[in-house]
Amino acid sequence: MIHWHSDSRELLASNHDHHLASLAACGIVLALLDAALPSPLPGIKPGLANIVTLYALARLGWRAAVWVSLLRILGAGLLLGSLFTPGFWLSLAGGGGSLLLLALAQWLPRRGFSVISYSLLAACGHLGGQLLLARGWLIPHQGVWLLLPPLLTAATVTGLLNGLFTLQLLESATDET
Repeated sequence: MIHWHSDSRELLASNHDHHLASLAACGIVLALLDAALPSPLPGIKPGLANIVTLYALARLGWRAAVWVSLLRILGAGLLLGSLFTPGFWLSLAGGGGSLLLLALAQWLPRRGFSVISYSLLAACGHLGGQLLLARGWLIPHQGVWLLLPPLLTAATVTGLLNGLFTLQLLESATDET
């Protein structure tokens, strides 16, 4: 939590704040890398920045994951020059859908679920948020749902790969402590 120092106008940030900022910065770098990668089909990207959100969720909890995700979306939008463009709103809708499913997943039994399960849920939530916004605003036509099979396949593959990578990160971070 950020506090004002009583003797001056200096803003003091906690270690938790620094950790969130570091994770958000990593997420922004991964989002920039993601944007630079060629896409086989419009709308299909690996979602590398979601690894950082999953890491924040596992290590710091849902609220931290929300902050990291929102800061990453805003920061990437600023750096890519896409702030408040349709691409920004699609990213925000995807992030919101992902975070919504991750919030609901907290109520699921812990047994049988791992960061890989959460990654798959987040990928599907991301896709759902983006498709709902696209259908409601950008492409107000039923034909948008024809994109669902290839996009859902891509979301499943990338969600699985990102989940596996996040699991490796979490295990290596646990080994270091």
